[in-house]
Amino acid sequence: IMELAYVCEWEKRPKSTHCPSIPLVCSWSCRNLVAFTTDLKSDDDDKDVSHMIHIIDTEHPWDVFSINSGHTEVISCLEWDQSGSRLLSADGDGQIKCWSMSEHLVNSWESVLSSSLDGDPIVALSWLHNGVKLALHVEMSGSTNFGEKFSRVKFSPSLTLFGGKPMEGWLAVTVSGLVTVSLLKPGGALLTASESLCRLRGRVALADIAFTGGGNIVVAATDGSSSSPVQFYKVVVSVVSEKCRIDTELLPSLFLRCTTDPLRREKYLSVTHLKFLTRENSEQVLLCASNQSGSIVECWSLRKEGLPVNNIFQHRSPVVGEKQPTILKWRILTTTNDLERVSAVALPKLPISISNTDLKVASDTKFCPGLGLALAFHDGSIQILHRLSLHTMGVFYGSSSSTSVQRPGDESAIKRQRTGGPALHFKALQFSWTSLALAGVDNHGKLHMLRVSPSMGQVLEMNTTLRHLLFLLEYCMVTGYDWWDVLLHVQPTMVHNLVEKLHEEYMRQNQALQQVLATRIVAVKASLCKLSTATAARACDFHAKLLLMAISSTLKSLLRPHVLNTPDKSPGDRLTEICAKNTDTDIDKVMINLKTEEFVLDGPPLQSLQQLIQWVGDFVLYLLANLPNQGSMVRPGFGFMRDGASLGMLREMLVMIRIWGLLKPGCLPTFTATSDNQDSMQLLFRLLTKLWLCSRDDGPPQDPDESLIDECCLLPSQLLVPSLDWLPVNDGVIVRLQGKHPLRLQFGKASSLPGGGTIIVSVSPPLKSLSHRVCVLYPSIHSSRCGCVTMLRSPNKTNAMKQWEQRWIKNCLCGGLWRRIPHSPLS
Repeated sequence: IMELAYVCEWEKRPKSTHCPSIPLVCSWSCRNLVAFTTDLKSDDDDKDVSHMIHIIDTEHPWDVFSINSGHTEVISCLEWDQSGSRLLSADGDGQIKCWSMSEHLVNSWESVLSSSLDGDPIVALSWLHNGVKLALHVEMSGSTNFGEKFSRVKFSPSLTLFGGKPMEGWLAVTVSGLVTVSLLKPGGALLTASESLCRLRGRVALADIAFTGGGNIVVAATDGSSSSPVQFYKVVVSVVSEKCRIDTELLPSLFLRCTTDPLRREKYLSVTHLKFLTRENSEQVLLCASNQSGSIVECWSLRKEGLPVNNIFQHRSPVVGEKQPTILKWRILTTTNDLERVSAVALPKLPISISNTDLKVASDTKFCPGLGLALAFHDGSIQILHRLSLHTMGVFYGSSSSTSVQRPGDESAIKRQRTGGPALHFKALQFSWTSLALAGVDNHGKLHMLRVSPSMGQVLEMNTTLRHLLFLLEYCMVTGYDWWDVLLHVQPTMVHNLVEKLHEEYMRQNQALQQVLATRIVAVKASLCKLSTATAARACDFHAKLLLMAISSTLKSLLRPHVLNTPDKSPGDRLTEICAKNTDTDIDKVMINLKTEEFVLDGPPLQSLQQLIQWVGDFVLYLLANLPNQGSMVRPGFGFMRDGASLGMLREMLVMIRIWGLLKPGCLPTFTATSDNQDSMQLLFRLLTKLWLCSRDDGPPQDPDESLIDECCLLPSQLLVPSLDWLPVNDGVIVRLQGKHPLRLQFGKASSLPGGGTIIVSVSPPLKSLSHRVCVLYPSIHSSRCGCVTMLRSPNKTNAMKQWEQRWIKNCLCGGLWRRIPHSPLS
């Protein structure tokens, strides 16, 4: 049901140097970044402790980025924001730090803001809610409308600025019963305030934070004793006269059921875990009480109940419109039997709707993501329990699997595990954002990754499995979350069907949504095709299409109307419309129908765009020259031969380039021709138009005629066909996790891994593909997903190039994160 994907461990070092101690917390972001902590102690001086934060990208887990946090006490909380680009850390001395990506690099972080409550340890931490909440409806998984599958729930931000914009900030609860709020003002300043949760402050051993749809915050707190009540408080944050104000109100509390059971009254004396089931649902809470050898878990729900009326008022005539008075009261939903001692709890982040209809459909179709919570035990096992009924959905036995990877015939490893040292168990556990993977850190300082079956190991038909994975891929597309954890469950035989079904669902959406998701769906298709050697060539085409779409939108955005009072259509839209209607193979005749004054640009922007223009010319030449060889789908470029939209895009850009060439000949693409009087642009446009006419959307697709193929065969003798750059070998772990065998890795060592590494051949983006010498002279970065290399800061300062760079400054077009390449000597 759960399989170990890989284990990352720290490199063994001599005793005289720093070595890692027990990790404390772990957190997983929506961009599939995992952050966890360790304490590094020196054997020479036990007081010399460095509290470290480690951040990894799950695709390259060995490339860990370690931060000496500067915290003076043990780090107790880590929290990612909704964008996955900022991280909060809090410690036992009341220090809270906000870490942010430096220049959008996954291996470069800096502390930009901080707040402090000196000497008051932080026990709970959360970002304020931004008001965005989606509900995932399993009942509507067969619908053709994304809006019905993933509906926007009416939800108010914790605090709003003028115009309803959510205000950013964070909230923390301290051990002395204080709640502190830090707000990020638009100018970058920090507005901080603190308030007691209640008038009689008491010790808070455990706390958790949730949000309500009305914009309020609910804090659950306990002093750690199972005989004490679990208190709930409503917290309202506001800004009055440029000052932060916090108002608190006591809500109904509860006592654990195990304290009222005569058989368990004295058995479980301490509360070890307190969690709201979801951060947007303050009406359901999970509690775990433990002793030295075992635990018990209870799930409670807040319900509105009628208040009983005294008999003396029963016979009073009711007033018209009067309703029975109600009261909010905590009721226990369910409880477990006696369990092993719980060491960590992980709650699902997938916002699955828990209506009766959705739960029934999820049960019938065996769709389990988002329905289970994970409990890790001190014996090394993990159980997945249903979030409402707490019945067991799946079990992972760590002691008998790869948590301590044993080679065949290595019986000594089993004996050492039984007899020597403390048992291996997880100290921290976190679900991914689709609940298809678990990240855990054990008491030996190792990071583990486990994949969780969407059906919890139940055997499903292939069509049902594909429908579940397709549903989650669509969710990632709509939300913008990274889909790496979904790819863990895609087998090579599923790739083709998934890509086709994803395209079908996309084409059923309205035009506006298709435009929003246009690049995202191509990036998802590219990452899917890399999982199978049979579809590697299609992955190349999708990468090239991403680049083509980016160049096309960049070039069109430079066009400006000649007069201000223009019709609704922009120059780019008019260019598309005219090129679609005019099927002439002569580029000059197509150009006559355009208003050339809309294409007038200054000299420097045109010259700076030459690299993009050159790529367009080279790519058209490459496609046409390889047309006679496109007999099968195994060759890169095959996908473009039937793609009328992409061919039409190339045709439009050739027309634009032709017009710009009249203004500044230096921006034209350079071709090496065998004849001096050869009009290369005219030749390529004529052949491209003929190919485009065979695959237009308004007619049935046709095979290229023999005359077109013959002309394309002659192209290499007329023009020198360029050798396009290829993307490097995919060095991530996702293609090596298709089998059932676990991987064991070491931080800092990107050793060659067994498994099917897929060689991806695709066109590298222009201005991003650099020679070795340039990469050495300038700081360079590369994409974590496709391996594309670029300069960190482009030396070209024109506005056109700045606009081009802004298209992928936060992440690569393929969706991968940027990572700085270590500087190497010129030699």
